[in-house]
Amino acid sequence: MKTNTYLTIFVSMMVNAVIFGTGAITVLSIPALAEQAKYLLPLVIVISFVAAPFIARLIAPRMRLRNWRRRDELKPKTVV
Repeated sequence: MKTNTYLTIFVSMMVNAVIFGTGAITVLSIPALAEQAKYLLPLVIVISFVAAPFIARLIAPRMRLRNWRRRDELKPKTVV
């Protein structure tokens, strides 16, 4: 497998946790939504599993060292 695939898998797990945590806190902290928590929490779980790989696919290539090098080359050099 390619390096981007590995990065996407690992980042997807972290993104999934963040999306789920945000959704769960939102559902449980708003009283009107907390009444419907038995329906909304499974929905949050499904949404987090579906959305995480797509978001991770955008983040993973930016984690590679070669992409940071290009950004550093574009910065203007300062003389001290």
